[in-house]
Amino acid sequence: MSAKDQPSKVEEVKEASNYLRGFVAEEAFNGLPNYSEEAYNILKFHGSYQQDDRDVRVERKKAGLDKAYSMMIRSRIPGGKITAEQYLEHDRLAMELGNRTLRITTRQSFQLHGVLKNDLPTVIRRINEVLLSTLAACGDVERNVLSCPAPIRDDIRDRMQADADLFASHFAPRTNSYWELWLDGEKIDNPLLPQPRPTLIPTPADTEVEPIYGRHYLPRKFKTAFSLPFDNCTDVYANDLGFLAVIEAGQLVGYNVLVGGGLGTTPSNKNTFPHLGKDLCFVTREGVLEIGEAVIKAYRDLGNRADRKRARIKYLVADLGIDAFRSKVEEYLGHPTEPPRPNPVTGVDDHMGWHEQGDGKLFLGIPIENGRVRDVGALRLATALRTLFQTYKMPARLTCQQSILLCDLDPAWRDEINQLLADHGVARVETISTVRRWAMACPAMPTCGLAVTESERVLPRLLDQLEQRLAELGLADEVFTVRMTGCPNGCARPYNADIGLVGRSAGKAKPGDEGPVAGTYTLFLGGSLVGHRLASLYKDYVPFDRLVDELTPIFARFKTDRQPNETFGDFCDRLGVERLAAIVAEAEANGSANGTARTS
Repeated sequence: MSAKDQPSKVEEVKEASNYLRGFVAEEAFNGLPNYSEEAYNILKFHGSYQQDDRDVRVERKKAGLDKAYSMMIRSRIPGGKITAEQYLEHDRLAMELGNRTLRITTRQSFQLHGVLKNDLPTVIRRINEVLLSTLAACGDVERNVLSCPAPIRDDIRDRMQADADLFASHFAPRTNSYWELWLDGEKIDNPLLPQPRPTLIPTPADTEVEPIYGRHYLPRKFKTAFSLPFDNCTDVYANDLGFLAVIEAGQLVGYNVLVGGGLGTTPSNKNTFPHLGKDLCFVTREGVLEIGEAVIKAYRDLGNRADRKRARIKYLVADLGIDAFRSKVEEYLGHPTEPPRPNPVTGVDDHMGWHEQGDGKLFLGIPIENGRVRDVGALRLATALRTLFQTYKMPARLTCQQSILLCDLDPAWRDEINQLLADHGVARVETISTVRRWAMACPAMPTCGLAVTESERVLPRLLDQLEQRLAELGLADEVFTVRMTGCPNGCARPYNADIGLVGRSAGKAKPGDEGPVAGTYTLFLGGSLVGHRLASLYKDYVPFDRLVDELTPIFARFKTDRQPNETFGDFCDRLGVERLAAIVAEAEANGSANGTARTS
């Protein structure tokens, strides 16, 4: 075996952990404020990342102090479905043991930030006591399974959600280590914990404890989404495995299976890249688990375990080609696959505002900027949601746009709820700009160890500028996505957005600066609202303060030269980055301060 084929250190740690027991068990209660690197790599499987406050890192180092360590804990919530008590328990944990904020992720789950290591066992146990779990919310396994969150009562959505729930249960890790470590060995009657169930495709690499994952689990994380062709709100093409519903004569007859999506990249490594899912085959609903096992086991056995930067399934699909990968999957299945059926994605819905469920009840989508639930100034969002769940005790669902849907609402409550939101300064969808509605950011600074610059804390400033410029151009109602990340890992899915902003370098504070200092960004243009096309790299190392001026001439040309029904992403894709750059250069040469002058 050559050096380049040697398993990475993480692979050795996974094997030595004895099915996720080792390292964490020895360090969880040792009184230290942080875990070792080995333990941290196993801790991820249990749903937690070790972080530190980067705002104070330099000052603490100068003072001879260690980093200000804390833990991020992520819950696994298939399809984003929660009860009132599950929401309220996360809220209590955030207030009592976290940093007094709750964050909704782009994968329909909750994150708690700022939890001290010694409090981690308490947090995990309390999450399980309300029948949720943190197991496999992170790590080299199947992550939280996505499904359209809209609680519309129809057979198609109900059956797709049932398929997603079954998939999530089937592919949860089956080791007992989770409850041995965190639940005192007690099996809480929690449907999200591993349940005895047979695998469908026995293979030589299976083990008794983990018949799907084996001793080493997967080469890297694995993400699955279920979606509708007329509403791709789960961004199915960006997932390792996607199930796109095929609807015929008003019935859900099965799914087109997509494989190989994934958006993270390493700019210094030209062998890494974002990639959208490719059509693999069609399966009936009864075949969902079998095709899932075949794909995951093919990835388990063939994926790159030497270089974690190239370990995602997208690289296996790209290197082999989709036809060769399909042949491998068919070897695991033991039979040929059926070709995908014509089934284009045509739309997307964020489900914000008031809607009928179809059963006499209503649901309300409340937009939450960057998914951050907190009380700050006049905005008392955390208090408002706490009051709503305590008062009405309704279930809810989390969206992939980092927002929340309140479900099963009596129409008689509508005015009361609207008034309560207004009293707490919570913006309803009718009162926010279109560009803000469709924008999102990753957390980045100060907690993410991978971030190279700001994201969540500075995107609102950028949106303030964009709102003004779009209003001047008469484009305030134009729908397009703006997604920002603090590093190239792309957690907020910038690479298939209409406008993607990816952190490139840190900023330096200047006299008079207030608040977080943003750095430079790689600007991507030409993705799509429905998520089926990658954006193109338009310009690198663009300073934060230059982003809106860089975009303005392009918006101006879009207004005058767009084709009928053409979206902003479609326009940018049609012109291409060289033509777009020429438009901006011409506007600057003509002395147009904000790009609103017509360039030809």
